[in-house]
Amino acid sequence: MVVLAASIISKSGKALVSRQFVDMSRIRIEGLLAAFPKLVGSGKQHTYVETENVRYVYQPIESLYLLLVTNKQSNILEDLDTLRLLSKVIPEFSASLDEEGICKYAFELIFAFDEVISLGHKENVTVAQVKQYIEMESHEERLHKLVLQSKINETKDVMKRKANEIDKSKIERGKMDKGGYSSLQSMGSMGSVGRMDSGFGNDTGISSGNNFGSGSGFGLSSDIDSFSTKSKGKPSAAVSAPSKGMGMKLGKNQRANQFLESLKAEGEVIVEDVRPSGGKNPGSRSAAPPPTDPITLTTEEKLSVTLKRDGGVSNFDVQGTLSLQVLNQDDGFIQVQIASGDNPEIKFKTHPNINKELFSNENILGLKDPNRPFPAGQSGDGLGLLKWRLQSKDESDVPLTINCWPSVSGNETYVSIEYEASSMFDLQNVVISVPLPALREAPNVKQIDGEWRFDSRNSMLEWSIVLIDDSNRSGSMEFVVPPADSSAFFPISVRFSATTTFSDMKVVNIVPLKGQGQGGSGPKFTQRTQLVTESYQVV
Repeated sequence: MVVLAASIISKSGKALVSRQFVDMSRIRIEGLLAAFPKLVGSGKQHTYVETENVRYVYQPIESLYLLLVTNKQSNILEDLDTLRLLSKVIPEFSASLDEEGICKYAFELIFAFDEVISLGHKENVTVAQVKQYIEMESHEERLHKLVLQSKINETKDVMKRKANEIDKSKIERGKMDKGGYSSLQSMGSMGSVGRMDSGFGNDTGISSGNNFGSGSGFGLSSDIDSFSTKSKGKPSAAVSAPSKGMGMKLGKNQRANQFLESLKAEGEVIVEDVRPSGGKNPGSRSAAPPPTDPITLTTEEKLSVTLKRDGGVSNFDVQGTLSLQVLNQDDGFIQVQIASGDNPEIKFKTHPNINKELFSNENILGLKDPNRPFPAGQSGDGLGLLKWRLQSKDESDVPLTINCWPSVSGNETYVSIEYEASSMFDLQNVVISVPLPALREAPNVKQIDGEWRFDSRNSMLEWSIVLIDDSNRSGSMEFVVPPADSSAFFPISVRFSATTTFSDMKVVNIVPLKGQGQGGSGPKFTQRTQLVTESYQVV
């Protein structure tokens, strides 16, 4: 039930403007439009013509046809309403309704068609709203113009300051001409003035004969350069200390800052260019501070899940890693005793240098050569000792399930989304991203457990829950958007983290092989455990 194309054609079937709203080849649309005049009978007062595959809904506009090509299941009443709205919109953009006028304003008409019809369905707009939308006011363009105007204003300020410096230099040079060089004024020729300026840099203020004879030309630019670089005594304030706050700045001016604040108020995400402070490393990871204990072990599992929108698991994959990080080489003579859950579906794989027999018999990770230490100073999380993988088709293993129910009611689509979390995990920083059809305004959120944000640039609704624990294992959200197909709200993406893993991997003890701590308590160590989402979608 969609409009395949909206076109303006001549009586002979020549396409002047045509906008397709579904994937169609040029040959097919040209064939459909060329066949239309042959189907229209003379002397008949019809508004539509049907073929085996499509339906033509048309209206004559002077010597042309305004034509909608739809499928045969389309609502003819809604198509006629769309046709009437387009017939009112076209004269607003094209002064003359002939072939020349239509071709001249072809792009404006295509933009207007896009405002009236979206994805083959009529938008709930008026002619005045279409004209307003076609103005195409752009935030980026406004910001660019503001920045450009600020640069122009700053350049004018620099020019004024330079002009003031030149005036001051002329005044000071005039005073000196009347004082120490008054005897030279009687010479009166251009060449003598040029020679006077070239010998002006003498520290004593008295020109010698050699300096006088070394003058090389006369002109305003040479006078200014000579004065600014060789002025005697204390330099003028205009040259040595320009007024504070002037000059070409790379930062944003006040008007640009106000505009950025207005963008933030409208929901746009503005990334500020902030210079990092000297005490912080901009490249450091806040989630993983640098280790302070001699030994750090990191257990991380990455979860990849694809759920079906009607229920069931399409893909479930967990990949885990146990990594070791040793600060000093002397602390590397150790063995790591671990314990994991009793899940037989988890398949473990050790590093090639790990003693596999020792691990399989005693759950101890140690090197094949006990006289060699574990390497120290590893970057990132350190050296990977153990990897494991879990694959499943059981929906009970999924930590978070999402149900999305779109339903159309009149001119609105009600979307209800609910989540259910497993009691195995407490999920942190949960963000559920729901794609939306192209919207001009944020959706109307009726009810939500948590918080929401509308990403207008990517047409995405983000539902965020800080923590999901026993107090909120389930929650829901409901919002309203204009009519849209149910597939427009998929795939739904989810991201979260947890401090519990599927393998329940734990480090029981660190066994020293030599050096400090041997025979007694093991060396001090830190263990980090995290479950993160690599890819989590409902399709």
